[in-house]
Amino acid sequence: MTASLTQTREPSPAPSLQPTGWLRYLSFSLDHKVIGLQYIVCGFLFYFVGGALAGVIRTELATPISDFVSREVYNQVLTLHGTVMIFLWIVPVVNGGFGNYLIPFYVGARDMAFPRLNAVAFWMIPPSGLLLISSYFVHGGAAQSGWTAYPPLSLTTPATGQILWILSVLLLGGSSIFGGINFIATIVKFRQPGLKLMMLPMYCWAMLGTSILVVLATPVLAGTLILLSLDIVAHTGFFNPGLGGNVVVYQHLFWFYSHPAVYIMVLPAFGLVSEILPVHARKPLFGYVTMVYSIMAIVILGLIVWAHHMFTSGTPPWMRLFFTIATAFIAVPTGIKFFNWIATLWQGRLALTTAMLFSCAFIIQFVFGGITGVALAQVPFDVHVHDTYFVVGHFHYIVYGGTVFVIFASIYHWYPKFTGRLLNEPLGQLHLLLTVIGFNLCFAPQHWLGLNGMPRRVAEYDPSFTVVNQISSVGALMMAISTLPFLINVIGSAFRGPRAGDNPWRALTPEWLTTSPPPVENWRGAPPLVKEPYGYGHSGNPIDLQTARGRDLWTSQP
Repeated sequence: MTASLTQTREPSPAPSLQPTGWLRYLSFSLDHKVIGLQYIVCGFLFYFVGGALAGVIRTELATPISDFVSREVYNQVLTLHGTVMIFLWIVPVVNGGFGNYLIPFYVGARDMAFPRLNAVAFWMIPPSGLLLISSYFVHGGAAQSGWTAYPPLSLTTPATGQILWILSVLLLGGSSIFGGINFIATIVKFRQPGLKLMMLPMYCWAMLGTSILVVLATPVLAGTLILLSLDIVAHTGFFNPGLGGNVVVYQHLFWFYSHPAVYIMVLPAFGLVSEILPVHARKPLFGYVTMVYSIMAIVILGLIVWAHHMFTSGTPPWMRLFFTIATAFIAVPTGIKFFNWIATLWQGRLALTTAMLFSCAFIIQFVFGGITGVALAQVPFDVHVHDTYFVVGHFHYIVYGGTVFVIFASIYHWYPKFTGRLLNEPLGQLHLLLTVIGFNLCFAPQHWLGLNGMPRRVAEYDPSFTVVNQISSVGALMMAISTLPFLINVIGSAFRGPRAGDNPWRALTPEWLTTSPPPVENWRGAPPLVKEPYGYGHSGNPIDLQTARGRDLWTSQP
């Protein structure tokens, strides 16, 4: 079946018709590596937009009154910030970016299963982002209902901006669905002969689980937003309480997607960090089988925990009990991964590279976010801190601490593969230091604010919270400054960085068993059949990596 699919896959255009050099990254390329980098670069551009919006938010919150922007503009900025960071930065980069670049290597394929669908999925993102940002300049301004778009608020704010928000999110959802279908087909049907599922690198399993969530949950969000748009434009009554609609039904439908969306962001990060740690610890990934099962458990449980966001929405006691138990259970497979990562590091030959340090920082931040998440699963505590800054702090420890730290770790790890050059380690460690300090200074105090009753999503607050908010704003400024050494490093190293060679980390996974950067068809010759991608420390004679390329078996430690 794999062979027949490969043979019937749509042919690529003649090489002479394809742009070369930097122009190929601005073209409708069918090369999965080019598309992966297009996702990553485009995502970073929107990251800077979302970061600038976050700067506006924290500048406004440095004082207890609305003196930097008006309340309406603050609501618009808040809505755009959340939407940009989730749908235009994190989801495209950890899924489409690294997924497109790495998955064909990991399954031994020359490209994704559907190259044209792959390119279409990416090219839906830039116009979606521009449509979203342009809504700020239309009459009435951008949407003001937050990234959740709860009715009746989303029904009473300026309609044009809200409709543009819905159209943008629908396009981005379609892009995610196309990508999810492509990843499932590639991982399940495009593996080279002899490569079994339980031989795949962990990132393949993470992307398989993520893609299942995307395909199952994203259409629910799409249908919900279409109904919401009908309420706005055609004055139907699906969610409009004035016309007999039910706003709680919207919450159920929205969170059926939007809680799995957390795992759509976090599961690929789990997979990426599981690829980085064994390489820089020179040890096999501990508990491979349990990690696979824990990913699948997260996929199943992730679909049945959505209503813990709704404990204050008139949820009946039996439903509260069920979702409290389900939310507590999902901490178990997540905890398994934490202990597996610690066991992978234990007694390893640790190389304290920037990629390794960012990965370790991720573990610390994410565990703290997980602890506060278990606390929020308990109904009495959740009722107390619901819609306060405690939830904002928790959310950012999960989403920023759990994904953005891994994105940076992955850039430092795979940059030599992308460009053939090494990044500057001192600049990378400066970037890490500023990011860790700024992140914790920004979001740790927000838990205290929430415990003491400061509501989220408002521009004004009690003056007694001023000092803590100013501390948080200083942390946000440090996070903004941290991007400067990163940009200097990434741009400067592309032209003047030291040559990396084909495999500077002496890794065993297939993407490192070819040239850096790789050729168009990934390998010059037959793809290597890697049966033990984490075979560090196994007994046997050392094998030169340069002569291992193209072999049918790879089990020895370099």
